[in-house]
Amino acid sequence: MDLTKSKYYFEALDYYTYNIADCLEALNYALSYDPEDADALTLMGRIYSEVLKDYEQALEYFAEAMMYDVNNINTPQYYISCLISNEDYMEAERLINFAIRIKGIDRFTILNLRSLLSEKRGSLKNALRFLRESEQLCFDECSLKLVKDRKKFLKAKISGRKLTGKDKIKR
Repeated sequence: MDLTKSKYYFEALDYYTYNIADCLEALNYALSYDPEDADALTLMGRIYSEVLKDYEQALEYFAEAMMYDVNNINTPQYYISCLISNEDYMEAERLINFAIRIKGIDRFTILNLRSLLSEKRGSLKNALRFLRESEQLCFDECSLKLVKDRKKFLKAKISGRKLTGKDKIKR
């Protein structure tokens, strides 16, 4: 990444979510310097997926990012999340199986997405199993709390009981 491209990419990243117009402007500059930059393409995919909810366009950006840098550790988590939102469950599962083997990737996040995928497919027991695996990868209190809350929610869903005010997951 050269200095100018990096400058625009980091500006776009800094603007992301709270100032989308400036984010897009900086991102377009970054992509004009290097249209094959996986991180910039991933951020563009995130805008289409998370902000605009245009999953088809987002999937194109994520696929392009993976094409240019298959071992980029930033792309898979957002790509998988978009695939799940777009109900492309088979493709999400294939990408999860690939991503979990990428050196340096956040396996905790990938296993949480695997749990979500299982839940969306209706396999709550598998979702719990993947949460137990991700619990082994928790290295801070926040992620451990997230896993415990999700486990509590899934167990309540399995038993068919409704969460009471006392049981509700705190955010």
